[in-house]
Amino acid sequence: MRTWFWTLVLLTAAVVLAVVLRENTGHVLILVNDWRLQVSLAFAVVALVGFFVCVYVLLRVTSWLVAIPMRVRGWNSRRHVKRDQELLEQGWTELLEGRYSHAEKDLTKLFDRSTDSSRQVLAALSAARAAHALGEFGRRDHLIALAKEKASDDSSLKEAIATAAADLYLDQGLAAQALEALLPLQERSARHIHTLRLLLRAYRQLNRYDQVYALARTLNRRGALHETEARQIIETAAAARLRETTHDGKWHAFWKELKSDERTLTEVALAGAAAFEANGQLEEASRALEQAIPLSFDPRLLAAYSRSEPSQVKRRLEKAETWVQSRPNDAELLAAVGHLCLVGQIWGQAENYLSRSLSKRADARVHVLLGSLYDKLNRPQEAAAQWRLATALGTALPVLATDSFLPVADIASDPGVLHAEGLSYLAESGFPANWDHDPHIENTGLKTADDIPGDPARDNFDEYFDSAPVAGLGEPAPVSTLPPLPEKKA
Repeated sequence: MRTWFWTLVLLTAAVVLAVVLRENTGHVLILVNDWRLQVSLAFAVVALVGFFVCVYVLLRVTSWLVAIPMRVRGWNSRRHVKRDQELLEQGWTELLEGRYSHAEKDLTKLFDRSTDSSRQVLAALSAARAAHALGEFGRRDHLIALAKEKASDDSSLKEAIATAAADLYLDQGLAAQALEALLPLQERSARHIHTLRLLLRAYRQLNRYDQVYALARTLNRRGALHETEARQIIETAAAARLRETTHDGKWHAFWKELKSDERTLTEVALAGAAAFEANGQLEEASRALEQAIPLSFDPRLLAAYSRSEPSQVKRRLEKAETWVQSRPNDAELLAAVGHLCLVGQIWGQAENYLSRSLSKRADARVHVLLGSLYDKLNRPQEAAAQWRLATALGTALPVLATDSFLPVADIASDPGVLHAEGLSYLAESGFPANWDHDPHIENTGLKTADDIPGDPARDNFDEYFDSAPVAGLGEPAPVSTLPPLPEKKA
């Protein structure tokens, strides 16, 4: 559009100038020393325009000729950049496709060929990620070191190297090394969400729950963590922090720092109640559980609430009975109230609530509580029945079959006399062929080797024949089925 506009302007100017010059018939006189030149005004104007055009063309041609080396260098630079971009694109495509060996090869080639430090750092970090995926951690660390050398004093490149290296270290489980790389960035990267997430992962692996709690709250406030994930991390970290500091006195200050909605999380409420009980503050322990139970009625909270000291039974029982009015069919709540009645020795109400809980759901723990109740009431048969039911629910009992014995071996078909050929065949395999004509047996007057206890002949015989029945062993074996006997040399 601009070209058409200026073309129209020039044409208009040319027409106006032609009309003006046609009407004006003046002359232009040029005097230089003794030299005199007189021309018409129109010719002078045309000559000036032509001179301007010639000078302009000459200057442009000269500038183009002078800029040839610069253009050649620019062309080479663009060619190198294009080649680097192609290698980088190919390497990243292979990295995303999971062809890590090819990606590492192409990216390493890019690192060697490129002359730009930024592209070299990017290629080295990408190749390090490919080597990490291949399990080549030595090559990965070498590539990270090369990237650090090329980054020199560029703060942005150093930050990129630190975050990339920390991510790889965390994948390997080296939280200490990742934290060492991230700590220099913690102050100036307080606004970088990715750095804070990496720090959160590192502190979680190192079980440093104070830092985990603070980072999780920060990321949740910035919307960098999903609400469910943030609550889970905060719950785990806060509960662990309370348990760690229960015996050194710092838990109480940490409990005050918690928000009201954080105190009602299940694990936090359990840890807080345990800390209060350990320090003798039973009222505060009951209050911590009472704030959390109505929000979820978690079985762990109800079980902890039912394990009450005798001095707290009345308070907790009154509170629990109000919950039963709104949730009369909650088996866990009924069991908790029955447990409280059992601790408070209110036998009738304990049996009522525990039986109602069993009518809603079979539970081994409730059977055990009922068994203990019946044992206190001197009802041993019912107590034993409840304990048996608890055992059956809690353990998969095997089904025992009736006692049985192996049948007596049938020795009626055992062979008595072997034919000569079969006896010779056995003799070659080591069986005593003259076992029934042993001189020792004849001198003793006994008929068989079985009559002599501990005799070697009898032991050898028992080695070949046992008392188990063998089908067809008592029948004479056909001669044709036996292998041919080797000929004896004279």
